[in-house]
Amino acid sequence: MSNTIQQYQDFVITGFVKAVQPVVAASAEGCIIHDASGKDYLDCFAGISVVNSGHCNPKVVAAAKTQLDKLVHCASYIYHSPATGELAEKLASIMPSPRLRKSFFANSGAEAIEGAMKVARLYTGKHEIISLHASFHGRTWGTLSITGNQGRKKRGGPYAPGVAFTNAPYVYRSPWPDDPRRCVDFWAQSLEEVIRFSTAGDVAAFIAEPVMGEGGIIVPPPDYFRKIKKVLDRHSILFICDEVQSGFGRTGKMFAIEHYGVEPDILVTAKGIADGFPLGAFTTCDEIAASFRPGDHLSTFGGNPVSCAASLANIEYMLEERLCEHSLEKGEYLIGLLNQLKREQPLIGEVRGLGLMAGIELVLDEKKTPAAAEAEGVRDHCLTAGVLVGVGGVYGNVVRVQPPLVITKQQIDQAVSAIAGALEQVQAKSEATAAG
Repeated sequence: MSNTIQQYQDFVITGFVKAVQPVVAASAEGCIIHDASGKDYLDCFAGISVVNSGHCNPKVVAAAKTQLDKLVHCASYIYHSPATGELAEKLASIMPSPRLRKSFFANSGAEAIEGAMKVARLYTGKHEIISLHASFHGRTWGTLSITGNQGRKKRGGPYAPGVAFTNAPYVYRSPWPDDPRRCVDFWAQSLEEVIRFSTAGDVAAFIAEPVMGEGGIIVPPPDYFRKIKKVLDRHSILFICDEVQSGFGRTGKMFAIEHYGVEPDILVTAKGIADGFPLGAFTTCDEIAASFRPGDHLSTFGGNPVSCAASLANIEYMLEERLCEHSLEKGEYLIGLLNQLKREQPLIGEVRGLGLMAGIELVLDEKKTPAAAEAEGVRDHCLTAGVLVGVGGVYGNVVRVQPPLVITKQQIDQAVSAIAGALEQVQAKSEATAAG
């Protein structure tokens, strides 16, 4: 056993995960992680959808190193940091709406979501939040309060009052899996009913991920957000768009909400924002941002100059290398291969995704019984084959493929081959178990 693994067992709290994967990441570049033992892994999970521009991207690393020699920390909300100001201006230039121009910087997605909820309440003078079933917004008490997944909330309650939940846009497990339009009409009507019957009429904001990551790579139908936004506007409810996982080119657009043609009131980012450096943000319009008064909010490390310099270089790299376009093209290639595999493999219930954010939902039968153990088996077999994938979904049965956006088609072929081999082994084991 390596010294690092032993140190984890002796000194690092890891009881909140089923098992820490036996990979000691000594170094990495692009899509490859080098294990301390000398084995290489093709990373198709990107550190949970973080290193969109690739591990140790030279442009990002160089920017961080340059900033380290100038300034590491200065309390960016009390003093002025050039890197922080430059990043805020750059974010305003790439937002899906010119109205979104004022940013608050935090350390993580959860902290940014908490800030977004706070400013929404301050602006509207209302207090309730509506979220989605199967959603995930972070692991702080506040973000777990608006997370619609019992598996993430066990033993942590009671949670915050004033939160209501409505149906997730989960077509595959809806009553009408072959009729997305009927699903959307039903979900819009359900939202109206939740507002009327499950709230006190004091709703500040509705929060949703444009593509639901932890929920199982749930991709809403094309007209979903347009119809939901009409309901929100009728009730003067703000739309908080959680792009923590789906942002920065992951789905083939800079932000996933651009696929849906609606403008959020507040947009939250993290993960891919700085290619691995800790940073989160929410961005909103002038009038909502102006709701803050002295003492209302702050973050000691928010807007850290090193993270902001890395983020600025990361965004510039994405634009120069057209990573959004490449993500869309390679994502279509990946999902095409996975759909071919679906025709051959009975364990696959559905393949879905946008860009390089793909999910493979595994089921045991025509009743769509979730195949959670099989999904974990696929991840484990892929690990043995030198390919890292994730597992998620509210039923724990979705294999998640979210590689760095710099992945090549040859590497996609390698990943799909490993997944195919893993499915064959898992299927054979399942059949043998059933037989006797």
